Amino acid sequence: MLIAPTVKAIVFTDWDGTVTLQDSNDFMTDNIGFGEKRRRELNIEVLEGRSTFRDAFRDMLDSVHKPFPECIEYLKEHIQLDPGFADFYKWAKESGIPVIVVSSGMKPIIHALLVKLVGEDAANNIEIVANDVKVNDDGSWDIVYRDESGFGHDKSRAIKPYAALPKEERPVLFYAGDGVSDLSAAQETDLLFAKVGRDLITYCEREGIPYHVFHTYTDIHDKIKAIVSGAVTLESAIENKNVEAL
Repeated sequence: MLIAPTVKAIVFTDWDGTVTLQDSNDFMTDNIGFGEKRRRELNIEVLEGRSTFRDAFRDMLDSVHKPFPECIEYLKEHIQLDPGFADFYKWAKESGIPVIVVSSGMKPIIHALLVKLVGEDAANNIEIVANDVKVNDDGSWDIVYRDESGFGHDKSRAIKPYAALPKEERPVLFYAGDGVSDLSAAQETDLLFAKVGRDLITYCEREGIPYHVFHTYTDIHDKIKAIVSGAVTLESAIENKNVEAL
């Protein structure tokens, strides 16, 4: 269901490695799965178009054999929140700006981490659009992809209905991400925030997609606040000026 078009802006955000400091799926793969080396090889294959994210991600998760409930507890022990996100969420809620998590991860993990890292209020109020998980009686588990696409979850599908609203009803759309799971969403909003040093920037540079780099969610908070207030324009926020502005 679409949020009422009376809102002035909507922030779509990746979860792993964007709202959190670590990517929970990468963390599991690197530490209790087949390891960082193989994971990075698969990421490069996705970036270069030699594999789909759907297939690479399933290979990663299939290498993790810990029962799902134990995976959640393991991640709750190790995953940390971006230091600027809690303040950003508080400001966004007070300002009437919805925050929607659009993730290629699994909803039960994201919800559990939201409760632990931000609180019950955030977990109950932030919409999570993500994949699901099927947990078997013995604790083994399989990811349940949201759609049939090569991404498993084509994030652009969550954004396009808002982008298609009539101009007089359409809010300003922002997206924040960091990696290969964000490729489908990279061109769908008015301003893309791409995390410094990550694969999403590599993709944007190669494809000529405008973006604003961020280090922490404090950077995103400051820039969105300035844009919404009218202090700066969307165009001025684009940092790779060699590409055509959105």
